[in-house]
Amino acid sequence: MSFTGVVHMGRAAIAIPDPTRPFWLGLPYWLVGGILILALFGAFQVYYWVGRRLGEKLYDSRVGVRLGRERIASIERVLEKWGALAVFGCFWVPMLRHTLPWVAGALRVSYPWYLVATAAGCLTWAPMWWFGLTAAVWSFLQLAARSPITAAAVAVLAAAALAWYLVRRRRKRAATS
Repeated sequence: MSFTGVVHMGRAAIAIPDPTRPFWLGLPYWLVGGILILALFGAFQVYYWVGRRLGEKLYDSRVGVRLGRERIASIERVLEKWGALAVFGCFWVPMLRHTLPWVAGALRVSYPWYLVATAAGCLTWAPMWWFGLTAAVWSFLQLAARSPITAAAVAVLAAAALAWYLVRRRRKRAATS
């Protein structure tokens, strides 16, 4: 793997892959990112049309039962209040990202506006995660190559933080039930 450079931030180094050299399956970094953006855009279109097809049946579907009527109703209120802006914003809110497109289809949100909002969301959210996540992974690998003990400590801390978050969230849900 060839790197464009290493950016030093204090003592931490962030490695950035060379965008023109083969990255994954022989494809350049920028092309893999573009393919991922298109895949995300396609998935959001599928979500919309499945939700549109389900319509009112969304409440009784497996997805609807899992989400719960209250959550679907709150998403409907967000969509009714904000419209296409809510579709764009759902990319930045973890739970909405996976539920709002189905509900938008069920509510028959204007498809041209939905299309524009999802395109804008994909073009802003996906590259941030693509570049950021790749930089984080390569930085971790570079850290592991230099200091395996430090990398192991970072991995343990990250796992502990994730476990703490999941336990806290589960307790919060149990307390509201």
